[in-house]
Amino acid sequence: MSPTGPRTIGISLGNMGSLYDGLGEFAWQIGTHVATHAPRWRNMHGVEFHIHCREKLAGCFGPGLTYLPVTRWQRYRHVQPVRYAIWHSLHQLNKALPPQGALTRVVTVHDLNYLYAKNAWSRWRNHRRTLQLIARTDHVVAISRYAAADVRKHLHWTGPLDVIHRGPRLPAGVVHEPLEGLDDPSRPFLFHLSRMSYSKNPQAIVELAAAWPEQRFLFAGPPTEDAKALMARVKLPNVEFRLALTEGQKAWAFAHCAGFLFPSLTEGFGLPPVEAMMFGKPVFLSRLTSLPEVGGDAAYYFDDWSPAAMKAVVRQGLARGAEPARIEAVKTHAAAFDWVALADDYLALYERLLAKPAP
Repeated sequence: MSPTGPRTIGISLGNMGSLYDGLGEFAWQIGTHVATHAPRWRNMHGVEFHIHCREKLAGCFGPGLTYLPVTRWQRYRHVQPVRYAIWHSLHQLNKALPPQGALTRVVTVHDLNYLYAKNAWSRWRNHRRTLQLIARTDHVVAISRYAAADVRKHLHWTGPLDVIHRGPRLPAGVVHEPLEGLDDPSRPFLFHLSRMSYSKNPQAIVELAAAWPEQRFLFAGPPTEDAKALMARVKLPNVEFRLALTEGQKAWAFAHCAGFLFPSLTEGFGLPPVEAMMFGKPVFLSRLTSLPEVGGDAAYYFDDWSPAAMKAVVRQGLARGAEPARIEAVKTHAAAFDWVALADDYLALYERLLAKPAP
């Protein structure tokens, strides 16, 4: 790392309101990892890290970092007293501009799922915003090869682009909390975890449950409007909904489910399948967008949304998934998505960019 130019790195969460959804989990991983390494970077390289976030999240990654408030006016003009060597926006939904004078502007693109929206106005509006974002970007990071291909194809990006995957965080020491009513080992359940929007395709699982009454199904996720609407609509005796699980309950559900269902239609990466594979569970995915990249040979795939076809895939996968060698192979596959190693890849990227001569 060569000491040229400014030595401050800004990391922007944008208007993110919490750290409990998928983007929040990603921000937590990067922020806590940076906070751990910030003293060494300060002492050895003279580099300071600033976190740009809403006031209610100030301090969320601990001391040793400078926290900058997000304001609504920064989407029109953003001025900071410091000149940044790197300004990294952690997601493509960030509406705040990079501060004036930032030398290298980095954006992590998680997905371009708006391209698959049914509403033409929504597609046009979101595409226009994303093109404006790319116009003020110097370096792109995509969370999957699929997302990277979308960036090249649909945003016409020809500049530097890295692929750094996501990684799950299920602490080894978390205490499992059994879900009452689901802890009967003689009645195994299939698990689905998502926000249950249409793009997650929960409707295919509901139809499978209706055609497979002897099999239990557990739907879990944050208490979104989509999730609450689905819970109100589905009244099948073999389907249960548990919203807002704790980390302990989520870990217990992964550890005790017979298999994990994730037939998503659009996915920038797909973290829940990797979480399930950490426990050696058979995972059942769609073949769409990034999911084959994430599941690889360790997952089973739906090629047909008819309940009969889905049931056949699940039954075959459950039989094979019980083999000890298969369980170990699935765990080995999941281990490649280690969040600490992937967060290290971001620090390595910062090092590379800091070593470039300042313009």
